[in-house]
Amino acid sequence: MSGRLYGVGLGPGDPELMTVKAARLIGEADVIAYHCARHGRSIARSVAEPYLREGQVEERLVYPVTTETTDHPGGYEGAISDFYELSAKRLAEHLDAGRDVVLLCEGDPFFYGSYMYMHERLAGRFETEVVPGVTSVSAASSVLGRPLVQRDEVLTVLPGTLPAPELARRLADTDAAAVLKLGRTFGSVREALAESGKLDDAWYVERATWGQQRVEPLAEVDPETVPYFSLALVPSPAYRSRVDGVPESSTVDAEGGEVVVVGLGPAGPEWLTPEASAELAAADHVVGYGPYVARVPQRAGQQRHASGNRVEADRAAAALELASSGARVAVVSSGDPGVFAMASAVLEQVSAGHGKGVRVRVVPGVTAAQAAASRVGAPLGHDYCVLSLSDRLKSWEIIERRLDAAGAADLVLALYNPASRTRVTQLESAREVLLRHRSPGTPVVVARDVGGPEEDVRVTTLGELDPSTVDMRCLLIVGSSKTVIETGPDGAPTVWTPRSYA
Repeated sequence: MSGRLYGVGLGPGDPELMTVKAARLIGEADVIAYHCARHGRSIARSVAEPYLREGQVEERLVYPVTTETTDHPGGYEGAISDFYELSAKRLAEHLDAGRDVVLLCEGDPFFYGSYMYMHERLAGRFETEVVPGVTSVSAASSVLGRPLVQRDEVLTVLPGTLPAPELARRLADTDAAAVLKLGRTFGSVREALAESGKLDDAWYVERATWGQQRVEPLAEVDPETVPYFSLALVPSPAYRSRVDGVPESSTVDAEGGEVVVVGLGPAGPEWLTPEASAELAAADHVVGYGPYVARVPQRAGQQRHASGNRVEADRAAAALELASSGARVAVVSSGDPGVFAMASAVLEQVSAGHGKGVRVRVVPGVTAAQAAASRVGAPLGHDYCVLSLSDRLKSWEIIERRLDAAGAADLVLALYNPASRTRVTQLESAREVLLRHRSPGTPVVVARDVGGPEEDVRVTTLGELDPSTVDMRCLLIVGSSKTVIETGPDGAPTVWTPRSYA
């Protein structure tokens, strides 16, 4: 029978923090495998050494390259891939011979662990078992003596190899954070912490639980002294606020704070107005749906609070609470915040009693309807109606009644939220209602991701519209009886509605 492969987590370095199961398996295994650099020394083996026994076969899996360059035709990735394939074959020979193999892994095998590359190559052929270990993040928190997170706080674990701007964005979006893989990346990690406003809260922890562990404020660390086995930790801000007396929001205005609801336009920064840019730059906090918050340029010291797409009321209340402490808070929306967006949500929460004394302003943005119309000409050149087909906040009966009225009034319609994964019948029903009043030849513009990388704008007719080609990222413009389709010099259709209505 084949042997069994064990991926055994050793914990952060202190042999006493190894699990009882890990120690038992190490002592029972026929083969002990571990990774090491070309110098031959293995941290994993040194941690497991108290539990090794005589007569065990040891397999040293020596990396062909670590930080140096390589002449491998596939570069670094090619050299490492070939190494993993060769290592897997070596372990497979033992397993085929019926020998159990324990592959040692610092920390936890599935948490940035080296074991996972053997697992993906061998788990389909042999029985495998992963024994979890204490992670370096947990160890760092324990030696620092501060909790990682509590209550509703969010912890984000990041590799220091991310580009500094992306690292700063993600740090600003979270409450607490651990940044691993320091060493040569320390400079960019420090820069990202400063840019995100987290540097003063960050701690440097080196070789947690080892005899020579080192803990100090990250801002005071000499970059030349930082090894790979270190991490940056931003622990629970609520704990720091209570214990150190540092307010979670560092900006306090004796006259009370302010919420500015900002429209980002339909896509990238070119759609952002100068007024909106200025408000975003001045804000202490940026609050919004995750993808929209990600579009806001990062500013040093600015805190970011991203959330899901269906928690508008909670998001608005949270923004008002932040502003109650004296902060300037920007709540962001795609398009214009007053069109099916966050302006109404914020004002509704104010009406419900949240954020007493907080000022609320609305900064407009280019709407999705305006953006879609600009791509084909001027279909909104005369009276038009803006209507959402989503029946999540109002019944379909109300939507159908309004569609019927707008169709009878011969208004151009801009239809938001035309479809989603769970709403697949509404657009066909809307089409049938409008065909009571419009000819099948009525122009229809189907605009998807206008201004974005997947922009697609098509012109069809009400009779030929295929609802199955429309999703949540689309906006539809349905013309009136006066709307015209013409072919331009380049062969592309131009759609426009005359301003005069004879």
